[in-house]
Amino acid sequence: MRVAGEEYVRQVARWPQQGRVILAQYDADSVVVYQAYKRSIGHFASSHGYFGGDFKLGRMSWIKTNFLWLMYRSEWGTAKDQEAILAVWLRRTAFEEILSEAVHSSFMADMYPSETAWRKMLKDSNVRVQWDPDHDPRGGRVQRRAIQLGLRGRALARYAKEWILGIEDISGFVRKQREHVLTGHLEKLTTPREEVYPVKDRAVAERLGITAIVPREMRDR
Repeated sequence: MRVAGEEYVRQVARWPQQGRVILAQYDADSVVVYQAYKRSIGHFASSHGYFGGDFKLGRMSWIKTNFLWLMYRSEWGTAKDQEAILAVWLRRTAFEEILSEAVHSSFMADMYPSETAWRKMLKDSNVRVQWDPDHDPRGGRVQRRAIQLGLRGRALARYAKEWILGIEDISGFVRKQREHVLTGHLEKLTTPREEVYPVKDRAVAERLGITAIVPREMRDR
């Protein structure tokens, strides 16, 4: 499995410019998420097709569908212990399950009946959701919000092996594209192709606070 790329300037022209948006590379069976790890974890995962070795199941692990958000977070794969950039193909059914179980890391009064109820849901859930400012290739904030999902407990254990269809180490691709950013040639920059992900369950979309409007023809994809 290999990540499909497209020129950044073409993609940014069609992406929503604001709101809470799930941008992702996906097809009928899978959704690509990204993670950054130290090299030993990245090598094991890309070699075996699942997470093991130095990977810790006792911690919360965050997955991101948005490539550029991870580039900001990992400083294009140069931050300490984030040198190995992985593209992970998840079963789409698993991704939908993750979304359905997600509880916001911070209390949002318009989405939960009370703070007490939210705290109980947060304690009981193995999935957390955060909406963070998205970023452009140079690290500047944009108005659009990007999703990240924290997995722990049973959800993380299932993610590590059961839900994965494939893993690719894209660190070399990241290093090559980083050069275009450093030299200011964004017209040469290629990033993984991403589209607005259509969350079909309206109740889940509303609870997550998704604000992007997905065209009707995309909802069945």
